[in-house]
Amino acid sequence: MAMDKAMEEFEALLNESFEMDTPQEGSVVKGKVIAIEAGQAIIDVGYKMEGRVDLKEFANPGEAPTIQPGDEVEVYLRQVENARGEAVISREMARREEAWDRLEKAYANEERVEGAIFGRVKGGFTVDLGGAVAFLPGSQVDVRPVRDAGPLMGLKQPFQVLKMDRRRGNIVVSRRAILEESRAEQRAEVIGNLTEGQTVDGVVKNITEYGAFVDLGGVDGLLHVTDMAWRRVNHPSEILQIGETVKVQVIKINKETHRISLGMKQLQEDPWDLVGAKYPLGSVHQGRVTNITDYGAFVELEPGVEGLVHVSEMSWTKKNVHPGKIVSTSQEVDVMVLEIDGAKRRVSLGLKQTMRNPWEVFAETHPEGTEVEGEVKNITEFGLFIGLPGDIDGMVHLSDLSWDERGEDAIQNYRKGDMVKAVVSEVDIDKERISLSIKNLGGDKFAEAVGGVKRGSIITVNVTAIEDGGIEVEYEGMKSFIRRSDLSRDRSEQRPERFSKGDKVDVRVTNVDSKTRRLGLSIKAREIAEEKEAVEQYGSSDSGASLGDILGAALKGDR
Repeated sequence: MAMDKAMEEFEALLNESFEMDTPQEGSVVKGKVIAIEAGQAIIDVGYKMEGRVDLKEFANPGEAPTIQPGDEVEVYLRQVENARGEAVISREMARREEAWDRLEKAYANEERVEGAIFGRVKGGFTVDLGGAVAFLPGSQVDVRPVRDAGPLMGLKQPFQVLKMDRRRGNIVVSRRAILEESRAEQRAEVIGNLTEGQTVDGVVKNITEYGAFVDLGGVDGLLHVTDMAWRRVNHPSEILQIGETVKVQVIKINKETHRISLGMKQLQEDPWDLVGAKYPLGSVHQGRVTNITDYGAFVELEPGVEGLVHVSEMSWTKKNVHPGKIVSTSQEVDVMVLEIDGAKRRVSLGLKQTMRNPWEVFAETHPEGTEVEGEVKNITEFGLFIGLPGDIDGMVHLSDLSWDERGEDAIQNYRKGDMVKAVVSEVDIDKERISLSIKNLGGDKFAEAVGGVKRGSIITVNVTAIEDGGIEVEYEGMKSFIRRSDLSRDRSEQRPERFSKGDKVDVRVTNVDSKTRRLGLSIKAREIAEEKEAVEQYGSSDSGASLGDILGAALKGDR
């Protein structure tokens, strides 16, 4: 019994010794380098176990191994004994386990870790974090895209752990987070030393469509394109180059966002301070067209001073056309100052005011009654528009087309593009209207024909046509019609057929109508007037003499 008890105690002690002295597979153990041969280090891990590790596992990326016999190192025991009776150990796996423990603590405490970029992979780079391999996305390398990562390879530098998954062996780190934090501290320090209105020197780092970023010594400020010069700047590259040192003024500092607005033109004299004196109203100056829009054109009077020529002030004659058809960019033009608004920094200019009003010129050179010739530009329901000298139009109203035809009928004789002659009737400069007349060419024939004819006059006419209702007659080329009831005082003689074409007949003028251009004529009225005159001359109605006696006496007197 005593013998068995002693054996049990010995076995328990032996097992306890094995558990204490024999390393457990899959754990990190300490060992001692006893020799280096054939590119390998022979390491004693205790309990009479030795293993071999390639020297490259003891080297950091980009460095040579510094292991020497006698050095104590930690290795990972993968297997207690292999086929050759040696322990299977790994320095790299030991470093990895050690690194993972260290990285997990750093990740939990949001601390930085040190590592070195040693390789390039799809989408980024690989980083050695002292035994553990992490992935560095390309977007996390720097605050700005990096074209050449060569200078960063193998360089020990701090990183921030963004994500870890030990089970899958994934680690994602960022270099950008470190730079941004450092940059934020630097920005805060630099911004703290800046004040609004301060003049500083900076270096142009980047140029965009809307401005340029200027480095003020660790912090960037935005120099907007509108603050580069008093004149219009279409693109910042017109006056700035990357790497150029410029003097700028701090316009505004946003303490919360750390954004800085800069200006260059603020360091120059404002040309608008002298605009009122240099450009009085009504004065004419030469300028350069800088920009053309749908509503007008901008003209630069001097660097920093631009005025707008509204489309309505561009041409006397070209209405409703795009300004680009009148002027072109960079064209030198003469303009007149129409209005100045110093508060809004606006100058209203006129282009047409530098040229004479074509309606004034036409009125001077073509007084009323002047004969003109032009092309029919347009035909409307109320008349013709005829092109005239000075690129202006005159209108011939329907009522001024013909003496003999209705306007609606006369206008059918004209086509667009026809060359016609007309007479100037009226020029209204204020309303920019010119009235023309075609029917007045050669004068007013009716007025000339009846110039000495008045109501009650006796004239001689030629019979030109016989009709049932009366006769058509002509006087000095002007035709009239005498109705049947006006052919004679005697009802039995009111017969048109008693007249023949070509007969000459004395008639009395009963009406002169200038509008209808007609003479009212009557043979009956002439006879009544003659009878009345005879009665007054040779007797009275109560003298007892017969009408035949009176007329006979009158006739004898005539003889």
